[in-house]
Amino acid sequence: MLFNKKKEDFDVNEVLESDKEAGGGLRQLSGTLGLVTAILCFTLSAFSIYVNGFMNIQEMYRNAIFFTFITVLTFLLYPATKKSSRTKASIVDYVWVVLGLSGGLYILFNYYTIHNVKMSEPTTVDYVFAFIAIVVLLEVARRAIGLFIPILSFIALFFAYFGPWFPGMFGHAGFTFKRILYRLYMTTEGIFGMTFSIATTYIVIFILFGAFLNSSGATRLFNDVAMAIAGQRRGGPAQVAVISSALTGMLSGSAVANVATTGTFTIPLMKKLGLKPRFAAAVEAAASTGGMIMPPIMGAAAFIMAGFLGVGYNVIVLAAIVPALLYYASLIIAIDIEAKKQGLKGISKENIPDVLQVIKERGILIIPIIVIIVTLMIGKTALFAGFAGIISSIVASWLTKDKTNRIDIKKATIALIEGARGAIQVSVACSVVGIIIAVITMTGLGSTLAYNIIELSGNNLAVILLLIMITSIVLSMGLPSTALYIVVAVTAAPALIEAGVNPIAAHFFVFWFGALSNITPPVALASYTAAGIARADAMQTSWTAVKLCLPGFLLPFMIVYNPALVTQTTTGDPAAIVDVIIAFLTTLLGVFALSVATFNFFNIKLKIIERIGMFIAAFLLIEPSILTGIAGGIVTIVVLATNITRAKKYRQSEVKNNTEEVSA
Repeated sequence: MLFNKKKEDFDVNEVLESDKEAGGGLRQLSGTLGLVTAILCFTLSAFSIYVNGFMNIQEMYRNAIFFTFITVLTFLLYPATKKSSRTKASIVDYVWVVLGLSGGLYILFNYYTIHNVKMSEPTTVDYVFAFIAIVVLLEVARRAIGLFIPILSFIALFFAYFGPWFPGMFGHAGFTFKRILYRLYMTTEGIFGMTFSIATTYIVIFILFGAFLNSSGATRLFNDVAMAIAGQRRGGPAQVAVISSALTGMLSGSAVANVATTGTFTIPLMKKLGLKPRFAAAVEAAASTGGMIMPPIMGAAAFIMAGFLGVGYNVIVLAAIVPALLYYASLIIAIDIEAKKQGLKGISKENIPDVLQVIKERGILIIPIIVIIVTLMIGKTALFAGFAGIISSIVASWLTKDKTNRIDIKKATIALIEGARGAIQVSVACSVVGIIIAVITMTGLGSTLAYNIIELSGNNLAVILLLIMITSIVLSMGLPSTALYIVVAVTAAPALIEAGVNPIAAHFFVFWFGALSNITPPVALASYTAAGIARADAMQTSWTAVKLCLPGFLLPFMIVYNPALVTQTTTGDPAAIVDVIIAFLTTLLGVFALSVATFNFFNIKLKIIERIGMFIAAFLLIEPSILTGIAGGIVTIVVLATNITRAKKYRQSEVKNNTEEVSA
């Protein structure tokens, strides 16, 4: 059983305090080095605000300065190995710091000379510093985001150089070592390219917005609101986890960070009320993974997706709303069915916050999110929205009754430092994937892969989607949201677009499955993080999370077959609001049918024919045609009516038997 039926009273604050876990990959520095690192972080945040808000600086110079900061900070904050000190930097770290400084500062002071004095004919010294910068970046990436991306980048470089030796469709003319170094280091088409530019502008400003909003106490507000809304429902703590993770995910966009933030509250809460540790962890992992597809930030992928597709950021945000709502709706439905199946009750009323009181005291902290959404909807830029969010977070914090939430100079300083620390990983990812993007562009590998996937599938869209699904999950394993999106966007998405899929739907498809790699074994970082907090078996947690998210695995297919779910038509034009509403309702019905079939329960356990019927109904509702939609709806209604009738007869029979026993 996943639940215990016993209902217990407990103190929420006591749970919060007793189950918090500390830790993480960053060093905990103190003394002079800690002060120096804090000053560097503060300066990086201040620089980002200045160049994006008040100064017009050339892209290459901004990126070179930012690159220098993040390389130095990575070597100071991220240990080289698991055995390295977590409290101080080593001599080797300082050597890497010097190399990082040389690689970043050299291009900063010589970029003009290389292109305007040397007329784009670099010298040996230029190439030496290019080589240093790329080696430094690969080491920075290894420390900050793991081995996979550096290895993939090295393979890309190998492929670019040894092109003539590759067989068949992968063969190409090849590029000289100097040509590769020039493209990667001395132009804006490599490590200082588009993805890194997005990191140094939109992403860093929104990370700072999240840091300021968190300083205002908004995260606790989200938890309290979620508790007030869902705490008394069946499976209340699990429903709280879903809602609070959705709200928090709007800001963090990182599945692992979301688990670490909300999981320390929700997982103990679920365990306290009787959920088994693996199920509690699975619920949190699944809910937190949804934060990556939750607008407005979507793990910073929204900004990069807008850049890749050449559309406005607000188009991506609008497109993400319906899929995100459907994902979380599917989780809530699944949890509710399992709670009904096990007869679980909610949290007792005396332990539920008064929603009106919570909103009265701290509801104003939601204003910054409203400001962000409104500024984007009226056509302002993402940068403008980010700055408006930061300012409104500060203002809102001073309008609450709780003085501890107010962002004064000290809290603002801490927010700037934490914002810079939070920007390191995503910035490193955006820079290092520039190597992969440059090689794919130079060699035409993207077009080659797209063509051959279509050929291999026999131009069958269903087969193409299955192949791309597997590819996206495998390529994304272990990667943060920004890096995984870029990787699948340049390798997998072109095949879908070539097959005639709407471009926005294609990019959502690959990103969605990339996000789901966080709960998919064997490399399921969100599941493993949640399992650690819950003290549960990591692999069992992963498979339970997959089961919970099964409707979520179906949603990307529905998006491809019915682009109205991302506010698009098959021709790429904006969809009519009526089409979007119809698509939402039919897909919601399909998600519900699949959840009932997966958990094998509605009012009573399904018979095998009922379960098959619900699976058939779910798959009929993938296809957006009127005929399949009506058929799917009829099958769902018939099965549910049959199940309700059987459940009613069963209960009447139980009552009759109990009455006879009492009479006897």
